[in-house]
Amino acid sequence: MRGLQMSEYYNEVLLSIVPMVNPDGVDLVINGAPRQEPYRSEVLEINNGSTDFSGWKANIRGVDLNNQYPALWEEEAETKPDQPEPRDYPGERPLTEPEALALADLARTSNFDLALAYHTQGEVIYWGFQGLEPPESEVIVNEFSRVSGYRNVQYVQSYAGYKDWFIQEFRKPGYTVELGRGVNPLPFSQFDEIYEENIGIFLVALQ
Repeated sequence: MRGLQMSEYYNEVLLSIVPMVNPDGVDLVINGAPRQEPYRSEVLEINNGSTDFSGWKANIRGVDLNNQYPALWEEEAETKPDQPEPRDYPGERPLTEPEALALADLARTSNFDLALAYHTQGEVIYWGFQGLEPPESEVIVNEFSRVSGYRNVQYVQSYAGYKDWFIQEFRKPGYTVELGRGVNPLPFSQFDEIYEENIGIFLVALQ
C-alpha cells in the first residue's frame, strides 16, 4: 500500500478500530424514532416533538459523547445545555454513558501508543491539550498534515473530548481528525476524496 510492505505491520503493530462509537444515535438518524416505549416518547421529547432526526448528534439518551470525558469536563459543561438535547449536552458527569466508558476502557487495557478520534467536518487536525501532549505529537501531526493536506491546530477552546482525555490520561499523542469539508452530515460523494486524504494518516500512525 503506497509503497509500504504491509505484512511487516501485520506482525508488529496492533491497530484497533472502532468503526461506530454511537450506533444508537446513527440508527435514530437513519431509521427514525424506535417503536418501543418508553424510548420513542423519550427521544421525541428530547427532539421537541419532531420526527426529523437529521440533526441529531447525541446518543439515544440525548448525551453528546464528544463531551463525556474527564478532561476539563466542568469547564465544558458550563457552556453547554444542562439537560438532554439532540446535541452538545455533556451529561450529568463524565463517563456516564456506556459508549464513552467502552472507549475509555479500551484505551486503559490496550496500551496504545497514540489515538485518532475521527469526526466531521473541517479538514483540520487538533493535537494538543493543556500542554500535556508529548514533544513527538508535533512531529507526528506535521507528517499527518503533509500526507493529508489538512491543517493542524494545537489548541482550541473545546474540552472533554476523547483526544483531550487520552492525552491527559496517558501523556501520549492524541488527535482529533475532522474529515471533509461542508455541512454535516457530509454527502457520501466525498467518500473517495476523504479516503485518499486520510489513508496516509493511517499509514503514518502505524510507523
